[in-house]
Amino acid sequence: MTFAGRSVLVTGGLGFIGSAVARALAAAGADVAVLDALTPGDGGDRRNVEDVKDRIAITIGDVRDDAVVRELVRGRSHVFHLAGQVSHVDAMEDPRADLGKNTEASIALLEACRRTTPRPRVVFASTRQVYGRARRLPLDEEHPCEPVDANGIHKWAAERHHLLYDQVLDVPSVCLRLTNTYGPGQLVRHARQGFIGWFVRKVVERSTIEVMGDGAQLRDLNHVDDVVDAMLRAAASDARGVVWNLGAEPMSIRAIAELLVEIRGAGTIRFVPFPEERLRIDVGSAHASWERIRRAIGWEPRVPLRDGLASTIRHYDAHLARYLP
Repeated sequence: MTFAGRSVLVTGGLGFIGSAVARALAAAGADVAVLDALTPGDGGDRRNVEDVKDRIAITIGDVRDDAVVRELVRGRSHVFHLAGQVSHVDAMEDPRADLGKNTEASIALLEACRRTTPRPRVVFASTRQVYGRARRLPLDEEHPCEPVDANGIHKWAAERHHLLYDQVLDVPSVCLRLTNTYGPGQLVRHARQGFIGWFVRKVVERSTIEVMGDGAQLRDLNHVDDVVDAMLRAAASDARGVVWNLGAEPMSIRAIAELLVEIRGAGTIRFVPFPEERLRIDVGSAHASWERIRRAIGWEPRVPLRDGLASTIRHYDAHLARYLP
């Protein structure tokens, strides 16, 4: 399926991944609308779509605003739902706000979709965090979901609502459980939305990466281009009412830090104790199997980690100042 001439909506479309999806759809000839609340600190930035601003329609607003979202979903063939709060630390500090930005926002969007005809196809950006601590590795879609923090719980609830609306209310939906996404454009102002952006910033600044614990925990990283590819493939497929993992070959956090320092030729690494608030919600080693999505729609990670990290470092070498307060 081609997206040329299709009318699509991207929620969270000024954020890191959402803007990459919006740019890809615009390049494919789609009629793209973007909805973003531009909540301070969450990563949304108009400059993320500067190169396609004349080819997309931007609305600044909240997905929970019924009047806004119902107008925006009308006539759309596809909705890419990336709006939400992703910081596990922030979620634990204010779980009610996280509930609103993730679960309530998803319900509002799905309600708007079921009240329009024809109903758009929804691709939802869920998270690997819904699994919690691994009983076995790699994590597959049959692994129990036992999230250890408020964000994981609220994302899981949002995911279940997408499946409910698909199965009971005929809103076609696919949920993708994203792992650690990285690449040019990711938030580097703070470390509250994951470690990889912060590590990149530290080596770009020729500073010190602080690794919590011994760094032996395994993680898998997906370049944002691979994540966009997965979302467009999922949207173009006939599958519905399914949950698919994304993933990649795992590497220890220590090895990732060492690779960044090696690529940059600068920076140092220091091991520090976990802060108590992070230790309580740390999941240990976690990486996912992507076998199910590979079999279903042919997706697999294609950007080699070294190449992806190198291009990300080059991007922030040239543009770091624009991403800082």
